[in-house]
Amino acid sequence: MTLIDGYLSGNRPAGAAEAAGATQIGRRHDAFAALFDPTTFRHIERLGIGPGWRCWEVGAGGPSVVSWLAKRVGPTGRVLATATDTSWQTSAARPPVEVRTHDVGADAPPVGGFDLVHARLVLSRVPDLEQALRSMIRALRSGGRLLIEEADPALQPLPCPDEHGPAQELANRLRRALLTQRGSDVAYGRGLPRLLRAAGLRQVEADAYFPLTAPACAALETVTIQQSRTALTTAGLATDEDITTHLASVATGTMDLATSPLVSAWGRKG
Repeated sequence: MTLIDGYLSGNRPAGAAEAAGATQIGRRHDAFAALFDPTTFRHIERLGIGPGWRCWEVGAGGPSVVSWLAKRVGPTGRVLATATDTSWQTSAARPPVEVRTHDVGADAPPVGGFDLVHARLVLSRVPDLEQALRSMIRALRSGGRLLIEEADPALQPLPCPDEHGPAQELANRLRRALLTQRGSDVAYGRGLPRLLRAAGLRQVEADAYFPLTAPACAALETVTIQQSRTALTTAGLATDEDITTHLASVATGTMDLATSPLVSAWGRKG
């Protein structure tokens, strides 16, 4: 796992204590929900979701999107939530929601002829991207919609776009250190429209969104740096003092922190 992976995907930190790791993951998912759920819901509503729809939420990392989908499809609909780790689902798995352990990059797609398949911050960490896309498209009915959302840190890499002082300069230096470890995946999101067209989808559209100055931005930055602390210092990319100073600055609540843009791309199966 590269240093920035935790920021993008919320994977369990290698070597972390189980309880501490679960707490970090929970905080990350809460931050993602606060930052990106409104955008996700806006796109799904635009695609026409309504009672009776059959939806597949791929790589579900928490209950927020799943619960929202369940309310929209109602008792006559279906929401299948899949992930390789479904430990979050303690209160979500009741009709019309079904929770299932599934690896979209390796397992056969679920049967169901879905009206909507949605994945957020999932594909950039799937080893076999083509297999994952084929699986999701195969699961769609004719006319069904696929919505993929991925981060693109290279579009806007700075946590402090307004770099006006030492605290902001330090924040941006730490982020650049993280991104240097990531490689080409920092530009993944912008390629989604091309990938959806190449996969045969029609009416492909996309947009990008990144929040600036929100409490959840600070929460996400704090978890990201805490999770990356050992890796950053071991690699010689930052000192322990740098990280302590940055976390203290974030805790003041006075920094105008941003996230990487979330690129949303959608299309229709012919």
